[in-house]
Amino acid sequence: MIFLLLLGVPVALGHLYLWRRLVVDTTRPRTVGRRTGTVAIIGAFLVLMGALAVSRSVSPEQAKFLAWPGFVWLALLFYLAIALGIAEIPRRVLLRRATAAPVPAGAGPDPVDPVEVVPDPSRRLFIARSVAIGSGIAAGGVVGYGMTQALGDPKLLNVPVTLDKLQTSLSGFRIAVVSDIHLGPLLGRSHTERIVRMINEQEADLVAIVGDLVDGTVAELGEAAAPLRDLVSRHGSFFVTGNHEYFSGHEQWIAELDRLGVNPLRNEGLTVAGGIELVGVNDVTGKSYDDGPDFDRAFTGRDTANPVVLLAHQPVQVADASARGVDLQLSGHTHGGQMVPFNFVVPAQQPSVAGLSKVDDTWLYVSRGAGFWGPPVRVGAPPDITVVELRSAG
Repeated sequence: MIFLLLLGVPVALGHLYLWRRLVVDTTRPRTVGRRTGTVAIIGAFLVLMGALAVSRSVSPEQAKFLAWPGFVWLALLFYLAIALGIAEIPRRVLLRRATAAPVPAGAGPDPVDPVEVVPDPSRRLFIARSVAIGSGIAAGGVVGYGMTQALGDPKLLNVPVTLDKLQTSLSGFRIAVVSDIHLGPLLGRSHTERIVRMINEQEADLVAIVGDLVDGTVAELGEAAAPLRDLVSRHGSFFVTGNHEYFSGHEQWIAELDRLGVNPLRNEGLTVAGGIELVGVNDVTGKSYDDGPDFDRAFTGRDTANPVVLLAHQPVQVADASARGVDLQLSGHTHGGQMVPFNFVVPAQQPSVAGLSKVDDTWLYVSRGAGFWGPPVRVGAPPDITVVELRSAG
């Protein structure tokens, strides 16, 4: 409810702005066009709020009927508001010029008598409609492109990372990293099958799923997640919780993934390949569910002569990682911003938006994720699956 209220206010203001620019400015008063446009804007607002309200209160199979139109419209609303906002300055300049010849406001011989400038209604309508059409084409084009990115195959990335402690014999060890799959009303079993196929084609040494696998319960999405049992790698598949697991029944999902052969790491670690310490910590959201991250427990018994690879959903956890000498942290959560310009907002909460960076002596790799949340749209942040290749310094 709090989420809906916080999002409902800006969404309502956005619809009010669109109604003003796309309906009021482009139609004459008391016409069928204005009434139709008003009803359409109100209807779009209700569909969007309905999609937000039911996405967690009904099954994904039922939610998809509102989720598809509602979330696509959310993306259109966002980019329409941006396009119309950008067009405000040229629109106002054109409107200043779209006036009829000055008409004297009073009689008399004084040449400097005040005058009234009378706008030309037909030219105002033409300008308003032109801006509306142009903005609609621009927003529609951006959203259409973004949907092809979000719903298409994730990009396959190869990222080499040099670790000082890595044994020469383990140089070339490959970890397939995937995050933010977000199974739910808009992404189902076929999405999982595609990800599993792409990962298996890489013949990786290890698979790391770093959180936000689902947006729904095991009863609702267990079948969609089932293809994960087919993941193949030399040293196994591993999973850590993301914030969305805690909204979806994390204990049941931990048990389900264990049953599928994907090993959950819950504030614990193990030695793989005889020389790499693989550690996983719970997401920070788990604190509200008595299941938060516990770095001290996770690092107990680890061999400090070996490099440590940490699986942690949120990049912000790198502060604790670097304090404990982690060599490489693998994260997700940010979606790379998902839709420009949100990539400029992410740094306010996270130390990295996407890609490889370094925090103190710790390498941090952040995946943009293989799915999406909310709108089935990605602009400037295509989905990815990453193969991180560990290399020795020697």
